[in-house]
Amino acid sequence: MDRARLAEYLRTRREALQPEDVGLPRGRRRRTPGLRREEVAVLADMSIDYYTRLEQPRGPHPSEQMLGALARGLRLSLEERDHLFRLGGYATPRRAADSEHVNPGMLRIVDGLRDAAAQVVSHLGETLVQTRLAVALFGDDAGYAGLARSKHYRWFTDPATRLIHPAADRPEQSRIIVADLHGSFLRDGAGSRAAAIVDALLASSEEFAGLWREHPVASTYCGRKRFEHPEVGLLELDCQRLIDPDLSQQLVVYTATPGSVSHERLRLLSVVGDQLLDPAGGPATPSVA
Repeated sequence: MDRARLAEYLRTRREALQPEDVGLPRGRRRRTPGLRREEVAVLADMSIDYYTRLEQPRGPHPSEQMLGALARGLRLSLEERDHLFRLGGYATPRRAADSEHVNPGMLRIVDGLRDAAAQVVSHLGETLVQTRLAVALFGDDAGYAGLARSKHYRWFTDPATRLIHPAADRPEQSRIIVADLHGSFLRDGAGSRAAAIVDALLASSEEFAGLWREHPVASTYCGRKRFEHPEVGLLELDCQRLIDPDLSQQLVVYTATPGSVSHERLRLLSVVGDQLLDPAGGPATPSVA
C-alpha cells in the first residue's frame, strides 16, 4: 500500500468532481474545489473521520470493500478503479460480467433521478444502487450477503420477497425471473455466480426447476407493473430499462401516469418513505446522492 500516493489520488479525484456531477447542490459559499470530504464520505457510505484520515494520510489499510465503495462514490471509471486498488496494495478486480462496479455513466443518470423510484441492478438481480424512493417502495437491499444478494434467488427462497407483488401477478414474475437467470447462465457459463444461483435453486425449489426445464427466453420489455405496498396500497407503475452495453447492469425506473391514483400514492410514498427511513427526524443518509 502506498499511503501517500493513495491519499493524493483520492484528493485529486475528489477535487475533479463537481457537486452537479453527483446530484448535489452547489450552494453559495462553496470555496472547496470539487467536492468536500464529508460529501465523498456520504457518497461512499463511510464516516467522515475515516475518509479524512485516508486523505491525510494516516488512516488504516482500507479493505477491498472500502476501495470499491470509494470507487463508486468518486464515480471512477474501470481504469481509475483499477489504479485505486493498486495504490491500496490489492490486485485489480476482475472485469467480468459479474462485477459490482457501477458504470459511472449509469450513476450520473441515477443522480438526476433523486425523486424517482430508480435502481441499478446487475444481470443477476443484485441491487447495486437505489434512490430513496426505490428504498421506500421495495425496501433496502443493501443488507443481504451471499446468494441472497440476488433478488432472483430470494424470490424462490424467501416468501416475503413476493409480498410486494399482488398474488395474481406472481406466476408471471416467476417466469420473468427464470428467463433472466437462464440468459445470464448461458452467457456466463459454468463457475460463474449465475451458475451458483441456478444450481442452488434447482436443488431447493421445485417451482424454479419446473420453469427452468421450459427454457424461457428473457425480454427487454418491462411494461406496466403492479405493486402492493403496505403503507399506500396498490400502485400501477410503468417500468423503463436502460441496459448497459455489456449487458451486466441495467437502470430500472418506475413512474406513474400523472393525475392517476398511483401517481398520488407514489407522491405520498415519497413522504411516508422519508419518515420510515429517518424515524428520528434528523437528516438521513441517502442510498444514492
